[in-house]
Amino acid sequence: MLPKLDLLSRGALLCATAYLCSPLALAHEPESAPLSNKKANFACRVAKVVVMDEADTIINDAVVLVSEGKIAAVGKKADIKIPEGYTLIDQPECWIVPGLVEAHNHTASGSSDLNDMVYQSNPGLDTRATIEPANNLTIRARRGGVTSQMFIPGSGTNMSGFGTVVKTGGDTVEEMVVRSPGSLKIAQAGNPEWYMGGNGRMFMNWNTRQTLLKALKYHKAWEAYEKGESTTKPQFDPIFDGFRGLFRREYPVTVHTQIYQVVLMTVQMLAADLKLWVVTDHSEFDGWKVAPIVLQNDIWVMQGPRGFHFDRAIRKICGNANGWWKNGVRRLGLNTDAPVIPQEELFFQGTMGCWLGWQPYNALAGVTKMPAKALGLYPKTGSIEVGKDADFGIWTGNPIDPRSACLLTMINGKVEYDAADDSPRQF
Repeated sequence: MLPKLDLLSRGALLCATAYLCSPLALAHEPESAPLSNKKANFACRVAKVVVMDEADTIINDAVVLVSEGKIAAVGKKADIKIPEGYTLIDQPECWIVPGLVEAHNHTASGSSDLNDMVYQSNPGLDTRATIEPANNLTIRARRGGVTSQMFIPGSGTNMSGFGTVVKTGGDTVEEMVVRSPGSLKIAQAGNPEWYMGGNGRMFMNWNTRQTLLKALKYHKAWEAYEKGESTTKPQFDPIFDGFRGLFRREYPVTVHTQIYQVVLMTVQMLAADLKLWVVTDHSEFDGWKVAPIVLQNDIWVMQGPRGFHFDRAIRKICGNANGWWKNGVRRLGLNTDAPVIPQEELFFQGTMGCWLGWQPYNALAGVTKMPAKALGLYPKTGSIEVGKDADFGIWTGNPIDPRSACLLTMINGKVEYDAADDSPRQF
């Protein structure tokens, strides 16, 4: 039996383990300086690369070359020659996995910087102005292999403003931002029902719809003018002008929705009626019962953080992700609603999904490839393919296995987290 360790000894042991398993300690060709915050040409030799491409490719005994922030090559070690001048990261027992993508996140800034509780609809608000590069929660996200986020306003009102797609790496707002607006945030039921003492769902649905219809009317007036169909130039509206990209499907509406009746209204109003690009967040409780109708519409389902629900109709605990999957939904991913669940535990959402009936590869896709596709990021990130951004983690094993640890996180070809050079953990 191993001796019991006091808290301090346990902390020292874990920190030492993190170093001994780190890329620096295991590299066959040791580095002269820590990798963190270093951007260079890298050659990563690992046991396995989970590519997450359309062919579901997995490469054993693999090499990934990174140059100018992009994936330059990926293949078997025997087939790829490492060029001169590349920094070698040698991890013969580890996996490379695409960077995890958080589809529902509130941690890229201090929440007090954006008051989204003014009105039930706040269409003029935007999270971009509140981004804080390298804040503590974002740094922690890197330790869990998270490289991209949909950073959205809160869920206390029906419409809380525009979200921003960001990378978790970068020292400036410009380096972090991938797309702005990233989405329009809508919340249906749950939190908004508490606004100013309570609102009925009928009013909330009317309020959301009438706001979007006003924005659509504005967009159509400008569209008619720009096409020469009207000679009357509309008056510029700073609140509704940002919605024009929404109706052109340049970015999605990300919807806090749950319970089958509420998900049903999301599908009907936003996808079927208004033809928007729809990503449902949470998608919890018995929302999966709407799966047949979801399949008839252009919708992506992001599920979490509640991984299970006791269904009184059948008197059984049901895994939510598995509920969507077994009913045919394949556009399925996971989210944490960080900081509700710490963002660095996004992988563990997949773990719990598997514990409750889902399958490991699908769960891993659900925190990498699928949210990247849902948010329109897959052309740039979400897989280890030549030409894409070098966003990935080096893990001791399958991230869905909670015994695995992320040893290194690379974002845009820059090492943003290295276990050997990380600040001491707190215990």
